[in-house]
Amino acid sequence: MRDECCGKSVIWVGDSKEVIRNFPKNIREDFGFALWQLQQGNIPVSSRPMPSIGRAVFELKSQDKSGWYRAIYMTKVKDKVFILHCFMKKSGKTAKNDLELAKQRYKAVITQERGS
Repeated sequence: MRDECCGKSVIWVGDSKEVIRNFPKNIREDFGFALWQLQQGNIPVSSRPMPSIGRAVFELKSQDKSGWYRAIYMTKVKDKVFILHCFMKKSGKTAKNDLELAKQRYKAVITQERGS
């Protein structure tokens, strides 16, 4: 699924867009602004690198009273931003299954983009 605005395209991988739609409104607004910044070529304040997942992979963070929310994304692929995985973080450490899913989707995007 693709969203375009003013610069880079945002590509939603797997169920990431459906997941983020179920986040609280203030979290969706935080992530929406961060994605807009990425489309403009800027790095959001809430972004941090995730080299354990792959090259040019980062994480957006936001929180409210119910917990921490994450969106793992990838940049530097033909002016696209790929949203690999979105989830709510329930403990101090990111769950292994969330990291593994993001890695799988990263590998799939790399494979797909090399072929196109």
